[in-house]
Amino acid sequence: MWWSFRYKRGASTEFAVAGGTGAVKHKQMPEYTDNIALQDDGLEEVNEGKQTNLTGGDILKSLKTAVVVNPASANGATARQWPEIASSMEAEGLSFETLMTEYPEHATELARGALQKGCDLIISVGGDGTHNEVMNGFFTPQGPVRPEAQLGFISMGTGSDLIKTLQSPKEPGAALEHLLKAAPREVDVGKLSFISHRGNKEIRYYINIAGLGLDGDTVGRVNRTSKALGGFVSFLWGTVVSLMLYRNKEMAVTVDDKLVFEGPAVIAAVANGRYFGGGMCVPPHAEMADGLFDVVILHSLGKAALLYHLPKVYKATHLDYPFCIFVRGRKVLIETEEALLNLDGEQPGRGPVEVELLPLALRVRA
Repeated sequence: MWWSFRYKRGASTEFAVAGGTGAVKHKQMPEYTDNIALQDDGLEEVNEGKQTNLTGGDILKSLKTAVVVNPASANGATARQWPEIASSMEAEGLSFETLMTEYPEHATELARGALQKGCDLIISVGGDGTHNEVMNGFFTPQGPVRPEAQLGFISMGTGSDLIKTLQSPKEPGAALEHLLKAAPREVDVGKLSFISHRGNKEIRYYINIAGLGLDGDTVGRVNRTSKALGGFVSFLWGTVVSLMLYRNKEMAVTVDDKLVFEGPAVIAAVANGRYFGGGMCVPPHAEMADGLFDVVILHSLGKAALLYHLPKVYKATHLDYPFCIFVRGRKVLIETEEALLNLDGEQPGRGPVEVELLPLALRVRA
């Protein structure tokens, strides 16, 4: 089913409905005849000497929007809940095109294609891995696809770690309300090169956390099993099981051309956000728009000691212990041949990795 809605101030409202198959598309084409001025604090309408401040929701409704949905996220719950979410968005007056993912990295293709067609806002509906794929659609090796475009989130995944730092609600209705009210803001982006499972050097972008070591093992284990128990329990179980089998990996970590660690490590995390692994707060002071990565290295811990100290990582009370190294920087090199990579909740490959910070390179509505 295809819907189009056309509105012109001072004219009657017209609807056009046509039959069709495939993805549902919702399109609203506002046609304004008055002057519009964009102010720092929102959109202001100037009409024959009258000024009317428009709300964030009004501005949002004026944007050309695409929604990228991963129906397989949250153990398939997203597919069941999406019709209700879409109805709520329509009830709020939002116009959008729905794009359903069908295979890994499809979300990147869909988001990039929508941006190349002139979309102003992409809303990602899925888990942290989906959000990462969608935001990768905002970039190519040559740079941003559409620098002024915005990214919003309705988080449906197991861990939902990204929205913890963004302070966005998880419940879909509350997330939609937050999206309507939120103003766009710029955040830093990490540009990361790594070795894929195919053995090729690849580049991806991220806005939350990239980690090597135990977290890479854990994410791979959790993603291969059912996540029906929810994010915290699933990742805690995955961490404990991985810990029992894990051997510390040799790593050399260089930050801004200075070697800060060399030896066996449990985890080396290059963080823009604060949470990963279903609630672990490895970099508790990370800010997403400060122009710096928080680099945290956990080392010199055997299995028993790591199991004993694991609650400190969830409570963010681990930084002052001697097994933890914490530094900040803009460029990070982690040399290792065996440590697996965790990138925003996915396990796309292994080290060595090089990470570069792109300051304020992405606009998010959160």
